[in-house]
Amino acid sequence: MEKTLLTLFKERANRYSERPALYAKDKEGKFQAISFTSLFTRSSCFGLGLLDIGIKRGDHIGIISNNRKEWIIAGFGILGIGALDIPRGSDSMAEEILYILSHADCPACLVEDNEQFEKVLSIRRKLPQLTRLIVMDEGFTKTGNVEEGITVYTFNEICAMGEGRLKRDAGAFDREIAKGKGEDLATIIYTSGTTGEPKGVMLTHNNFLHQLSAPLEHLDVVAGDIFLSVLPVWHAFERSAEYVALFTGCSLAYSKLIGKVILEDMEAIRPTIFPSVPRIWESVRSGIYKKIREEGGIKKVLFDFFVKVGTAHSYFLTMTRGLLPGFKRRILLFDILIGIIPLILITPLKLLGDLLVFGKIKKKLGGRFKFGISGAGALPPYVDKFFAATGILLLEGYGLTEAAPIVSVRKDKAPVPNTIGPPLPQVEAEIRDPEGKKLGPGKKGILFVRGPNVMKGYYKRPEETEKVLSPDGWLNTGDLAMQTYKGELRIMGRVKETIVLRGGENIEPGPIEDVILQSEYIDQVMIVGQDQKYLGALVVPNIESLSRYAETHGIYYSQEQELLEDKAVIGLIKNEINERVNIKKGFKVFEQVFRILLLKTPFETGTEVTHTLKLKRDVIVERYEKEIQSLFS
Repeated sequence: MEKTLLTLFKERANRYSERPALYAKDKEGKFQAISFTSLFTRSSCFGLGLLDIGIKRGDHIGIISNNRKEWIIAGFGILGIGALDIPRGSDSMAEEILYILSHADCPACLVEDNEQFEKVLSIRRKLPQLTRLIVMDEGFTKTGNVEEGITVYTFNEICAMGEGRLKRDAGAFDREIAKGKGEDLATIIYTSGTTGEPKGVMLTHNNFLHQLSAPLEHLDVVAGDIFLSVLPVWHAFERSAEYVALFTGCSLAYSKLIGKVILEDMEAIRPTIFPSVPRIWESVRSGIYKKIREEGGIKKVLFDFFVKVGTAHSYFLTMTRGLLPGFKRRILLFDILIGIIPLILITPLKLLGDLLVFGKIKKKLGGRFKFGISGAGALPPYVDKFFAATGILLLEGYGLTEAAPIVSVRKDKAPVPNTIGPPLPQVEAEIRDPEGKKLGPGKKGILFVRGPNVMKGYYKRPEETEKVLSPDGWLNTGDLAMQTYKGELRIMGRVKETIVLRGGENIEPGPIEDVILQSEYIDQVMIVGQDQKYLGALVVPNIESLSRYAETHGIYYSQEQELLEDKAVIGLIKNEINERVNIKKGFKVFEQVFRILLLKTPFETGTEVTHTLKLKRDVIVERYEKEIQSLFS
């Protein structure tokens, strides 16, 4: 029998049987465990139920839903019968869903609840091939045929059909699993994309199978660990993280992408591993600083002092371990001689900081936290340094949907800061110049990767596939990167994000935006200035922080717009940016921001930013065309 995700899932279900595979909340908000055996059985029933309603091997099944236990049950059920899923989140717009379900030729679609049901029904007449809808939510009341040509089922109804078949034929699902092949498609994930029309990334069972074992070479993941899950499961990073968890005998605990809920769930479930995105780690850091500011007094003084101590301790410890990033050749003995005495002197203070300050932070994370993983975007250096200072291990990784998605991640036993770690086993990485010439360590160029994790191609888009995937398997990531002498990588920006000023200066907006976001008064920012003389910025301020500032400085306003138009407030934001982006901080003159515009509403998730909170720059530029022009007129 050929190895697939489902043959492996069946083996793990037998091995770990009654261990908890999932922790999902009930109606009262309490975590309830679902065992490996139960998860496999429920998935079997769902898959066989799909056969009963006419789903065939190779069919494309849409899933429009946020994270919930039914999602993963359905996912394994779909794969078990040789079909594949076309996933998307519940915050997707109707037009986006229409494009995806139509382009992917879906005959059936799962929807999370009544809201998603109505959303799909509103576009159904433009989807003649879509004949079956399945609603996950238990509160949904089935009304029969909604219109001619479409049949509605509940999730439990499909499971009941499959359960009946399983009772009549105990080996039915096993026989379906045995028909699968490693090269079969497992999913087509449509990239949100920061530019252009969504493209359907075709990922096979083999692509994901590589992702199950390769990360374990870098990470200490063992049976019994608990992963806290907050990212959308349709996203390739979360999906691979969940597969790693389950296929290693770990448990998944579903939480929400909301700071307060995450912290509450951490205390309740006490996770050991937390994969997330940079913005979440920024929020955790900001939340800690906010609490300290509110308490003030000696607590704030001690906190600030011990963060500085922790930062210095982390640097000298990294230096003496030979883990500073080597973009230039480094001599280990020289680093040890420089770092060892400061490290010895500062260690007692670091231990005191652990006792008085950092231990309390770790307790908030559940008390048995091993490490967090930051992916799906660049981790700002100030966030990286903060968690290193506290002694909380945060590992930055890198990937893209087209690579299933993990390309590299820092090693938890030897993490090199300011890098995304070395490539995973069996993954090759090359830095090339625009002409395709391979560059050596310390040289910035375009990152190309090759390996068993790289996609099959874009669905029904051969011309787009040819643009990024060479005949010999090299994938052009579109990211600018640099490699150390030991093989670790650092991402330097996106090729297409580069802003070119009229003077010919090339500017990567990401590092500038990362620094600006350190301000408590700024929630979102996008640097603009293509073909202009200087840079400008669209700024989404933190209204709560601005309101406090206005109150303490005697600024009166009746509406938020008045606050955003106040000269003192605009001056505050300008000063916050100028303090962080200037020559003394290492920025060039042409990288400084000269004009800003404060926006009343945040960038919209799914439309103006991706579901992993990356800016869709082309969309924002189009939507705010007049506002951007005003910055340069």
